[in-house]
Amino acid sequence: MGFARTTDWRKQPVEIRERMLDELKLRASSTSATYRDPIELAKACGITPDEWQRDLLLSSEKQIVMNCSRQSGKSTTTALLALHEAAYKDDSLVLVLSPSQRQSQETYRKIRSFYNELGDLPDVVQESALKLELGNGSRVQVLPGKEDTIRGFSGVALLIVDEASRVKDDIYQAVRPMLAVSGGRIVLLSTPFGARGFFWQEWVEGGSDWKRVKVTAEQCPRIPKDWLEKERKRIGDWWFKQEYLCTFVDSLEAVFSTADIEAAITDEVTPIWQM
Repeated sequence: MGFARTTDWRKQPVEIRERMLDELKLRASSTSATYRDPIELAKACGITPDEWQRDLLLSSEKQIVMNCSRQSGKSTTTALLALHEAAYKDDSLVLVLSPSQRQSQETYRKIRSFYNELGDLPDVVQESALKLELGNGSRVQVLPGKEDTIRGFSGVALLIVDEASRVKDDIYQAVRPMLAVSGGRIVLLSTPFGARGFFWQEWVEGGSDWKRVKVTAEQCPRIPKDWLEKERKRIGDWWFKQEYLCTFVDSLEAVFSTADIEAAITDEVTPIWQM
């Protein structure tokens, strides 16, 4: 007799637990190859990827920063990446980090929903509101945006930082070492939130180590142009440029713009303390 896909093996007596683990490992080893192509996995989940999404799903870059409009499909794409990583790379650890636990759980719900759409993936051996563990040893773990509760993870295969422009710099610096030994991938996704913080810095100054993806609302076929015009009038240019045009704009309270400050910096003038 087989066991249900969501049966928690940890709650069973020892002899049953051993049988369950053997069966789960056998199922995981015979997982269908149909969805090894991430594009086929997306289609099986009811998603027809846009061209930029196809490119991202097929990419192998270690560091990706996604500067994408609201409702462009960036969270959907990373949820598909996370599910593919967990299902087809045994013993992989996928971490999802956002400014708040609630936001992280939204991405987790997408991952779980996509899993439910497919019938040929490793079974769930343990599940909670913050974690999904599969029979092939892989885990998807949700992290809250608090430094004192995210340390301790290692061997990370994929680190997703959602709403990255709103995540604090010290938290970002705390999670990056998790990739040091494993050589895992990191994906930052967000709309801009001013010309500041690590998201802006990696986008502008991160160099060739980063794959950059920019998708404005005007490039998204699912967002009507007339709706965008009404939205621009409703929220004003400052918010519209950030939320929909993926522009890093300075804070309304800033005395000097970032461009003015950078233009004032030069190597041609000797600092007074060196005179």
